[in-house]
Amino acid sequence: MLYLSAEIKTKDVIVMKEKTIDQVIREMWMSISKMYNEEAAKFGGTMSIGYVLLNIDPNEGTPSTALGPKMGMEVTSLSRTLKNMEEKNLVHREPNPEDGRSVLIKLTDYGCEMRDKSKESVLRFNEVLQQHISKDDLMTFKKVTNKILELINEKQVYNHKQIQSR
Repeated sequence: MLYLSAEIKTKDVIVMKEKTIDQVIREMWMSISKMYNEEAAKFGGTMSIGYVLLNIDPNEGTPSTALGPKMGMEVTSLSRTLKNMEEKNLVHREPNPEDGRSVLIKLTDYGCEMRDKSKESVLRFNEVLQQHISKDDLMTFKKVTNKILELINEKQVYNHKQIQSR
């Protein structure tokens, strides 16, 4: 099994701790999430709200049924976030003129302002990474993460048919 090494300093003693790939990804995501939440809190928001703002078409709005799959969010989590966003006057719902059974989630003027702030935060993070990580390393990172996603999405990690037949 492949592990990634990390040096951990405790009481002036350096200990090598082997980390699995998923541990490294989780630690990185938790740090990114914390960073975005700290930034969003300055404007009374959360990372989830910023993510939703960025996934709503600022001109046409976005059908509520398209948001969850687009963002990979669970319906209950998305519903809670949208309700919170309505209370903060970031979005409002309108009947979808193309499909009477659904509603469009549209940004308010305030929602557009906060969307711009979210966009600035994401672009700033990417800009800093690009300043400190070579193009080749970023391309390799993207290739590796895309391959991991492909393996997961194609259910090549755990073959559920084999597990069920045991």
